[in-house]
Amino acid sequence: MQTQLRKNDRIPLEITSVTADGSGVGRYEGLAVFVANAAVGDRITAHIIKVKKNYAVARIHQIVQPSPDRVRPDCPVFQQCGGCAWRHISYEAECRLKEQTVADAFSRIGGLAIAPQPILAAEETEGYRNKAQYPVGGTAQALRIGFFAPRSHRIVDCRTCRLQPPEFDGALRAFARWIAESRVSAYDEETGRGLLRHIYLRKAQETGEVMACAVVNGDEIPDPERLAGELLREVPGLRSLILNRNTARTNVVLGPVCKTLWGEDGIVDVLCGMRFFISPLAFYQVNRSQAERLYRKAAEYAALTGEETLLDLYCGAGTIGLTMAGRARQVIGVEVVPEAVEDAKRNAALNGVRNARFLCGDASMAARQLAEEGVRPDVIVIDPPRKGCGAQLIGTIAEMGPSRVVYISCDPATLARDLKLFAELGYLVQEATPVDLFPRTNHVETVCLLSKLNTKQHIEINLDMDELDLTDAEKKATYQEIKDYVLEHSGLKVSSLYIAQVKQKCGIIERENYNKPKSEDAKQPQCPPDKEKAIKEALKHFGMI
Repeated sequence: MQTQLRKNDRIPLEITSVTADGSGVGRYEGLAVFVANAAVGDRITAHIIKVKKNYAVARIHQIVQPSPDRVRPDCPVFQQCGGCAWRHISYEAECRLKEQTVADAFSRIGGLAIAPQPILAAEETEGYRNKAQYPVGGTAQALRIGFFAPRSHRIVDCRTCRLQPPEFDGALRAFARWIAESRVSAYDEETGRGLLRHIYLRKAQETGEVMACAVVNGDEIPDPERLAGELLREVPGLRSLILNRNTARTNVVLGPVCKTLWGEDGIVDVLCGMRFFISPLAFYQVNRSQAERLYRKAAEYAALTGEETLLDLYCGAGTIGLTMAGRARQVIGVEVVPEAVEDAKRNAALNGVRNARFLCGDASMAARQLAEEGVRPDVIVIDPPRKGCGAQLIGTIAEMGPSRVVYISCDPATLARDLKLFAELGYLVQEATPVDLFPRTNHVETVCLLSKLNTKQHIEINLDMDELDLTDAEKKATYQEIKDYVLEHSGLKVSSLYIAQVKQKCGIIERENYNKPKSEDAKQPQCPPDKEKAIKEALKHFGMI
């Protein structure tokens, strides 16, 4: 039966679910009705503003009975600004919804049976962002600096945001005075005229250093010394004032050309105990403390022992690969932004990392090039943009045959789509953990471990003659059979040395010299716990323990 719902109707509605972008969903006479700023469990009177064949859109006219999750929004522009999605519910409820968003994407889009691990919730939900881009509009008499309203380019004036650090408020005050005193015109998207397009700010959360960037429709700004002085008075941590040139008629915020007007070319932050130089165009996670937890989980999934070649695709300023370099034989980073590659090289030198190199190019092309060069990484880490990897790159990764892939994603939908493609090529998800890097917004990060299953790989080993003198227990399986079993059932590569160490722990006699380093001064790697567990399972399978 087709509903007779019309625009401007007011209907009773119970909100039973929410979309990934934060809209509540209820059903009226079988028709889905989407309502902004609604919470699961709300009973409302909904005012219909749009009716389509398969759905309707409404706004809240009255909350008849509020959801148990509902809280009073603590931002005066929450309903106008497009930044936050969840300021009307508790943070605990938000985390549950984000977990469900990832789980739903896995099952509905990816066709995956695996359930995500509990979300790593943020300890701080206020002032956590280390980057902000404020569009500028209006006139000197009616200046607007803030954020775009949802699904529009209408600027909501907002000089104080609860997600940003207090230094950014001071920087906006300094910019506003400079705009007024130096008669700086704001950019008009419709005409393409006007000078100042965006105010772009970054803060290094550990060191306190701040970068201010004026994105302009031109080659220079008036009175740069005055702007620097105003910023220095308002922002004690200021280390850098940058001019970014963007003269294109585009929605892209930053242009390709930067010029330092005052101070340094970038700022330095500390992440996972390492120092990172951040230039204006380089990618850097916006939530440092949660990024550390994300990278620790990624490192856990990578399970490096010091023997592996790690390929870090979409490496940005090198943060992921460099934080894992101490546990890898070598790290190769790939990034398409030249400035970010230079930052990655600089960061490697800054931290004394000598086993990392970085290539500038498209991830798919660079991965294929490495494959043609004969580089066979043991572990590949990918952290693509929101659009995901796509079939071509996934195919190239599968051809390279790593034992593990660690996939970091900021979009559950494209992640699930890509995981389905990986599964078709034999890489199955072993575990996935959502990480909340963006509290109070609708975004959620997820890190996944994929392992290659049902595959046989030939590994050459040199056997001493005394290794052929086997005990009864050892006759049940060769080293190669144990390796093959471990690889097939856990996706892990194990060495003969590791197998010998575990066999010795289990009381299976080994030759005296087999499990010793070649020289007294040599440091022999010890079998990590995950590989020891997998080897023991193989030994049990073959009836050796």
